[in-house]
Amino acid sequence: MARPFALNTGVWDPSHRFETSWILPPYLLGAIRLLIGIYALTTLLFNIGFQCAHPELGGCRASAASFSYFTVLTYWGLSFYFLFAAAHTLTYARSNSALLDRWPRLLQALHSLYYSTVVTYPALVTIVYWGLLYSTINDGKGFPNTYSLWSNVSQHAMNSAFMLFEVIFPRTAPPPWIHLLWLIIILAMYCGLAYLTAATKGFYVYPFLDPRKQGAFVAAYVFGIAVAIIVIFVLIWAIIKFRVWLTEKKLGKDGKFAGGRSVRSEKSAHSHGSHI
Repeated sequence: MARPFALNTGVWDPSHRFETSWILPPYLLGAIRLLIGIYALTTLLFNIGFQCAHPELGGCRASAASFSYFTVLTYWGLSFYFLFAAAHTLTYARSNSALLDRWPRLLQALHSLYYSTVVTYPALVTIVYWGLLYSTINDGKGFPNTYSLWSNVSQHAMNSAFMLFEVIFPRTAPPPWIHLLWLIIILAMYCGLAYLTAATKGFYVYPFLDPRKQGAFVAAYVFGIAVAIIVIFVLIWAIIKFRVWLTEKKLGKDGKFAGGRSVRSEKSAHSHGSHI
């Protein structure tokens, strides 16, 4: 690409891939997205309230500190993505015109990048948590109570289940390769936030970032996470590419559209501006 950071000037998503599924009707897709978004948001708000109500868990100070954790930030991202995706899908189902269609091109491009974060970062969170951090919980004895079990499973296991839903069921195309660069940049920015938290709050959000304990291995962990997101992105890209090929080329399932429309009528109507 001659201008990799330039915004595409063509018709935005002419067949409504972000709002449709190859198997689920738009209203059902929107309803599932809404339920996932509500569940994730409820989990986050309940965690804040529960911690504030229990000083032995750190109280409201622990709730405030949670906003420095990549797990929590990505879970907030999941919640709002599904709520906004539900709004786009349900407005499309109701009127053949998604809310997203009327947004400025920059916001449309950011929504596409948002989707790329949703189908990659949860897998990174799950791998790092169960691979590196789980063994340190409660001195290696696992979750101390039901609340801890539910909260951690919701944020470190169900997050990837929600991610896989977005990979498998919508008609989204494989994400642009330029998004991989932005995913790495966002991770680098978070790394800066983690060390800013250590400097201002006096604690490391993750023990493998603490140079006092890990020494030179901190660089190895950071590099390993960068490699992990590259591998995850490539795998997700390949899975989505395979899903599009299997469902549309082999099975002939072009998609479930609002009002029983076809993929051809979707593209024709959108290209003539009726969805803008």
